[in-house]
Amino acid sequence: MVKSCEMIKITQVRSSIKKSKKQKATLIALGLRGIGKSVEKDVNDQINGMVAKVSHLVKVEEV
Repeated sequence: MVKSCEMIKITQVRSSIKKSKKQKATLIALGLRGIGKSVEKDVNDQINGMVAKVSHLVKVEEV
């Protein structure tokens, strides 16, 4: 997704209720446990893949 910067800020903007177990596990692996929670992560292929799987639940910003 984002490759031009070193860090990204990921914010959960939608609930994980009624989402698949894989999507819930991906949110937890990213460190997101509720709406409005944010984490900053280094940009790499693993993080980009996880963000792509839950892109409809999160907002991504460059830091």
